[in-house]
Amino acid sequence: MTLDTVFTGYAAPSLHAEGLFIGGKWEAGTGITVSDPSTGDTLAEVPDATIDDAMRAVDAAEAAAADWRSTPPRQRSEILRRWFTLMTEHTEELAMLISVENGKALADARGEVAYAAEFFRWYAEEATRIGGEFRHAPSGAHNILVDHEPIGIAVLITPWNFPAAMATRKIGPALAAGCTVILKPASETPLTAYAMARLGAEAGVPAGVVNVLTTANPGPVTAAMLADPRVRKLSFTGSTGVGRILLGEAAKTVVNCSMELGGNAPFVVFDDADLDAALDGAMVAKMRNGGEACTAANRFYVQSGIYDAFVEGLTKRMAALKLGAGYAPDTQCGPMITPQAVDKINRLVEEAKSRGARVTTGGALQDGRGYYYPPTVLEAVPTDAALAHEEIFGPVAAVYRFEAEDEAVRLANDTEYGLAAYVYSQDIMRAMRVGRRIETGMVGINRGLMSDPAAPFGGAKQSGLGREGGVTGILEFMEPKYFAVEF
Repeated sequence: MTLDTVFTGYAAPSLHAEGLFIGGKWEAGTGITVSDPSTGDTLAEVPDATIDDAMRAVDAAEAAAADWRSTPPRQRSEILRRWFTLMTEHTEELAMLISVENGKALADARGEVAYAAEFFRWYAEEATRIGGEFRHAPSGAHNILVDHEPIGIAVLITPWNFPAAMATRKIGPALAAGCTVILKPASETPLTAYAMARLGAEAGVPAGVVNVLTTANPGPVTAAMLADPRVRKLSFTGSTGVGRILLGEAAKTVVNCSMELGGNAPFVVFDDADLDAALDGAMVAKMRNGGEACTAANRFYVQSGIYDAFVEGLTKRMAALKLGAGYAPDTQCGPMITPQAVDKINRLVEEAKSRGARVTTGGALQDGRGYYYPPTVLEAVPTDAALAHEEIFGPVAAVYRFEAEDEAVRLANDTEYGLAAYVYSQDIMRAMRVGRRIETGMVGINRGLMSDPAAPFGGAKQSGLGREGGVTGILEFMEPKYFAVEF
């Protein structure tokens, strides 16, 4: 029995392995094997795009650019709205597809589809609200008129951990602004990206407005696109290390960049926090997507008065999670994306254990097929352990004790990253005060989930440049143009 006999329609992996999507056409090819992390079995094979393929994608985006730029905002809006509707209608199939190629638990996959679709609805609305500005020059010599124009062809590079949401979070505002795009998804999870392209075509996206290509050689392929003067925007979500390389490439032709990079989120719990609420939030912030999220809580700083109860509660909840194939109905924590991801998690845990960290649950590799690591809680982790400074990207919670507010802030800021942070306290003034002092782009106050299409998503320090989502997200794909008008 193959997965295509179990998962039909949009859930069938083979449907989305027809080829590159360039200029509204599918171009057959092979070269990249897509695996099921739950078993290690091969799901499908997709094309390995060359530099020539990438240049043809740029050609297609350029050919469609003038017409799409001049398409009335209301028309662009209605196409995005239809895309939202199609995603919603195919929620269960898309969730199955995501789960089978990514490994995440089906409940998480359903949540991702809903979240991803919301970006199309949000930017369908924002497409008709692109504003301008008019005011008088202080000198009185002229008037100031400011318009916003599409920035141009955009290259969108997305990661494997949210294969639908990271694509829609970029495609939605780009299309709403009037830009044409080339999407390069991660080679681990390309099937969802191709499924999105198929739905977009059904929704009425004109040929060439959205192009999708997969490649096993992303460095040269991306560099070639960025070197083309027709490409004016790069939007990247991924590791800080890769982001630095791409910024260097983009600098050669002064390409505008948005970067959503790594994270190492602190989760701060004060003595006066509601313990059950803090534990509920901790499970969401840590275990959403099995911990494979840039906003995942990695470092749990718990004040001494509530520390023991928090560790006990977190241990019980993590130990109770059902580990298994992502698409199995009762799975609560699926596999990691690759064997290399498991090896990294194991290295961090073993290093921490060798330096005195105590495991309260999990903490050991699993035998058998698939790429699994069990939900794990560690306490007494040295603050200079690698686990405290590297992004874990897995189901491991490291808990640290603190005494005073200043200590918690110092520990929370002891990282090069600054994407997300979480603060739990029933004293809202203290929670807000601490949130302001933490060097981060986003703060969850008494809640473990902060992502929202209507909010600006992004980080500080080494966690990125620019913002996605919200009112500001569409401006990332637009250039302001100033007119000095005398009348």
